[in-house]
Amino acid sequence: MANIVFIPNINAGDGRNTPYHYSVWSWSKWAEKFDNIKVVEWTNPMIPVTQMKVTLQRYWVHDILQSSNIEYDQVLVVDADTIVHPDCPNFFNETNNKFSVVVNNGCYEWTTRSINEWGDSLFKGKDRVIPWKYFNGGFQITSKDQIPFYNYVKDYYTKNHKTIYELSAKIKAGTDQTIINYLAKEFGEDINYLPECYNLQDLCRKSLLHIEGAWFPDELIFLQAGWVYHFNAIPKNPRHVEYWMERTYKELYGKL
Repeated sequence: MANIVFIPNINAGDGRNTPYHYSVWSWSKWAEKFDNIKVVEWTNPMIPVTQMKVTLQRYWVHDILQSSNIEYDQVLVVDADTIVHPDCPNFFNETNNKFSVVVNNGCYEWTTRSINEWGDSLFKGKDRVIPWKYFNGGFQITSKDQIPFYNYVKDYYTKNHKTIYELSAKIKAGTDQTIINYLAKEFGEDINYLPECYNLQDLCRKSLLHIEGAWFPDELIFLQAGWVYHFNAIPKNPRHVEYWMERTYKELYGKL
């Protein structure tokens, strides 16, 4: 039975998903190396994104696959602003069939502020998520064993998505990511943490992106630091997400 790489790539009309085809192409080429890995690009949201953000809707992944008659064993739900290295190992073999994620090793000011403000607003300030166990929502491996947990998450989002939408504009520190961390803790889900190489994120803060004025050479040095490159949290500048995704794809896989 196949393992699935599930990539939400929704055109919300703001142009944000313009470079995301590089992500889909890289994952598709990587998956060709394996007999039991298939890529599913999800382009049609269940409801308009103005009513529920894509980041919340992706937790219906099991329902979406079932309704599409896609058989599967495990599913990686991965953000569309990622590029995978062609030599990346098969991480599905490292999950122990548990809910598998990568610690959010990025800006800890953002992380702690998000934990505190979402925790106070939705979870009454109780049982704080621990920052060094706080995982990034852009790389989640789930299986049918986690359907009860995802149902728990879906029920919470269904009941609270309007409040979440309003709070996200106020807090300005994520939408689903901190909430899923709290819900996993609340539900008691057994989490398997994978190494950062499978979701190398916040590259700019790690001095891995050559922005104008940087002291280090203009090279893709992050290719030596991990297998999956997540182009999030890049400050506005001429070399933004589209630039890095296109350049990385072409260096790894050649021209289109």
